[in-house]
Amino acid sequence: MAVSPPSPRMPRRRIARAGALSLSLTAAVLASGPAIAGGDFSGADNPEPSTRGVKPTVVLVHGAFADASGWNGVVERLQRQGYPVLAPPNPLRGVLSDSAYVASILKSVKGPIVLAGHSYGGAVISQAAAGNKNVKALVYVSAFMPDVGESPAALSAKFKGSELAPALNPIPYTDGTTSGSDLYIKTDKFHAVFAADLPKAQTRLMAVGQRPVAAAGFAQNATKAAWKTIPSWFIVAKNDKAIAPDLERFEAKRAKSHTVEVASSHVAMISHPDLVANQIRAAAQATAK
Repeated sequence: MAVSPPSPRMPRRRIARAGALSLSLTAAVLASGPAIAGGDFSGADNPEPSTRGVKPTVVLVHGAFADASGWNGVVERLQRQGYPVLAPPNPLRGVLSDSAYVASILKSVKGPIVLAGHSYGGAVISQAAAGNKNVKALVYVSAFMPDVGESPAALSAKFKGSELAPALNPIPYTDGTTSGSDLYIKTDKFHAVFAADLPKAQTRLMAVGQRPVAAAGFAQNATKAAWKTIPSWFIVAKNDKAIAPDLERFEAKRAKSHTVEVASSHVAMISHPDLVANQIRAAAQATAK
């Protein structure tokens, strides 16, 4: 709000009142602090609020060959139900480095967290959540759920039913400091292997914009398994061609997860967003204080 300077002919009493008003407005602006668009993840400048009755923040981690937009339908539903949601980018460079990155994001979130991972993102959240007392529940969506010493690549070989390996196209890469091979799904295989229950027009776009995973990172062994100490929920995709449904069942049973099965392709969060959002909400409610 702009305050006009006093007129030269203004009486002294009015000048004094105008000066006092200007000082009051300036003090109020300074006291209010800067406005932050979109909120503050850390809450470092705010007093610690009580978490009693507060809905947890839902953090959604995407997997390989995808990005965070795959969660859009789930995000929309959770936000309508009043849940704060984050869907950070997963670097897809390796289980250990990716989980360290996600763990750093989790540390910036105040209050309880429900952490969900799709596909390779399941391996990432299993590692990232370890030791974080704010993570109250883990939700796996047609995902890898490795134990210590296991890698997504090794788990893939345990059960029949996946058609992913022959559909992969390795492409050499270098970023100026390291080099290796990135794994993509061949565009003519993407629909059948990754998202057979979505329209082909949609999967053609997804295939073009897919984000690859580093081959070496996909073979990294987990060093932590947060699902051993944190309650877990698992959505098994019965028609999955990227991860064998029997592997998903094995992982869920081993972890004693609350499990539901759905007639879905690998991308259940896209083709069945209501079910996925409901399972995340069930995890949040079951682990609320």
